[in-house]
Amino acid sequence: MSRHVAIVTDSTAYLPPLTMERHGITAVPLTVVLGDRAFEEGTEISTRSLALALQKRRPVTTSRPSPQLFAETYRRVAESGATGIVSLHLSAELSGTYDAAVLAAREAPVPVRVVDTGMIAMALGFCALAAAETAEAGGTVDEAVTTAEKRAAGTSAYFYVDTLDYLRRGGRIGAAQALLGSALAVKPLLQLEGGRIEPLEKVRTASKAIARLEEIVAERAGSAQVDIAVHHLSAPERAEALAERLRVRVPGLADLHVSEVGAVIGAHTGPGLLGVVVSPR
Repeated sequence: MSRHVAIVTDSTAYLPPLTMERHGITAVPLTVVLGDRAFEEGTEISTRSLALALQKRRPVTTSRPSPQLFAETYRRVAESGATGIVSLHLSAELSGTYDAAVLAAREAPVPVRVVDTGMIAMALGFCALAAAETAEAGGTVDEAVTTAEKRAAGTSAYFYVDTLDYLRRGGRIGAAQALLGSALAVKPLLQLEGGRIEPLEKVRTASKAIARLEEIVAERAGSAQVDIAVHHLSAPERAEALAERLRVRVPGLADLHVSEVGAVIGAHTGPGLLGVVVSPR
């Protein structure tokens, strides 16, 4: 049994399974509720099922993992040989996941540092990867936390959505902003700011909005060495095309991930989402 610092995150990090396995990262699933049925994100519900439910305007909600699920995870990780745990989670402004982890950490058999990264999707995933690399190099819990917090501080996330309606329904953006976007028939660009999803710009057409998203990302990346993730929901062609253009436009590109978001983010953004995470190394 190896003695080590372990990294725990949640399912909204959307890390590739092989990457998680290679770095020993554990993800605690959030829950998606379709009608009266609850599903664990990542294992029990497909994004296709989610997209169909949203298009049919079926009620879709999400909920945090229970403190008990976190407690079981911390206990299992400790039994595998972890001497300490760094638990990194999506923004507390968007979910109660951080609070549930904090409650469970108090009873954990080994020290647990719970971190509200203020991030979501691969913005969170890149933080977890950075912390895991520090732990693999023999770093302490404090050193892994510092690495993750530094990565979060430099990371930006931008989103294009076809409509603000899903975000408004989920309470993730103000009703007045959603009404304004709908009334003007504009295509909104959003950003993760202070742990919340905030309006960035409004553009008249989808093609212009996606072109502007590309410009913003290229400007943000500059010539620094960066990791980029392109996320989508039911828009794989859009995502791959954007990723190809960014490969050409970002000279310091290190790693580029293209993936479909899971059900938790998808429930609040709706089909057609394009998201880009820029994370300097």
